[in-house]
Amino acid sequence: MDCGFPGPHSGPMETFESLVRAEFAPKNTYLNTASTGLPPRRTVAALRTAVEAAAAGQPTDMFADVEAARASFARLTGVPARRVAAGASVAVYSGLIAASLPAGAEVVTAEGDFSSVVNPFHVRGDLKVRGVPLERVAEAVRPGTALVAVSAAQSADGRVADLPAITAAAREHGARTYVDASQAAGWLDLDADAYDYVSAVGFKWLLCPRGVAFLTVPDDLGDLRPLFAGWVAGERPWDSCYGPVEELAHSARRFDESPALFSYAGARRSLELLEELGPDAVRAHDLALADRFRAGLTALGHQSVPAPGSPIVSVPGLGHRQGGLSEAGIEVSDRAGCLRAAFHLYNTSADVDRLLDVLAG
Repeated sequence: MDCGFPGPHSGPMETFESLVRAEFAPKNTYLNTASTGLPPRRTVAALRTAVEAAAAGQPTDMFADVEAARASFARLTGVPARRVAAGASVAVYSGLIAASLPAGAEVVTAEGDFSSVVNPFHVRGDLKVRGVPLERVAEAVRPGTALVAVSAAQSADGRVADLPAITAAAREHGARTYVDASQAAGWLDLDADAYDYVSAVGFKWLLCPRGVAFLTVPDDLGDLRPLFAGWVAGERPWDSCYGPVEELAHSARRFDESPALFSYAGARRSLELLEELGPDAVRAHDLALADRFRAGLTALGHQSVPAPGSPIVSVPGLGHRQGGLSEAGIEVSDRAGCLRAAFHLYNTSADVDRLLDVLAG
């Protein structure tokens, strides 16, 4: 029986489908992962177990969950676990990077990028922040540029940054690179080793509970100072609870925030599932659905914002349809007058067709 997933239904695809069907059963047509991803069943179960164990006075080892989640994110992004910090917010990590820059340093950003990426550089007040159109970020890097900060995929419309070109330009001029992968980690073929810093929240395409974020840093830890280091940032955390931390972690863990432990108990399972499915399979699935939607929009006489290779589709002029779509059981977003649909592994071709049918009236 055709279960609505694109592509052939045999061999590895059946494994993909069976895994997804075992973990997700949304009761609506949920096309809003760019806002919040759906937690898998295993994640919900892990959260329930952790909360109930804590309520019984016998908490599980959730610090082990933090380390497992760190290691899983490291594998998904192609870096050693020692280069991954675990926290809760991209804005905090953007602020950490902003604080590392000398006064007067130039930072190149993309116009209209997500505020958590760019605002910490603006509030410094003594940095030269230049915002340029996304497609011109690479050419905007020049001698004297200290940092390029950009989202891998734009939250508003899904456009994917030309990261190879940006990285090449930054290297040519001696600038560091900072990539926010919040709208990309989980589906994009992301090699974090290619950039100085990569951050990502976990509650979107990584399907984690809110309260989970990661930062990758270079082997030399970059130019970052552990400004918010607490006891968890110590080389021996349980010996660092009182007074100044005598020895900071020799790894990226020195940039850890005190973790939201229940969130990490769930995150461990979400990231485990993504590893089981495989990033290549998730990407192929997501992009096939987005392409199906784009083709259907064209047939209806609508044009989406050009964003090839992205599972996020933004349609100008249709944002006002969001309320009616929600009433019809279809969850999408309204972003600046655009209808934004985001396709992820729990969506099917039937979901795409239902959205198109409702849009057609």
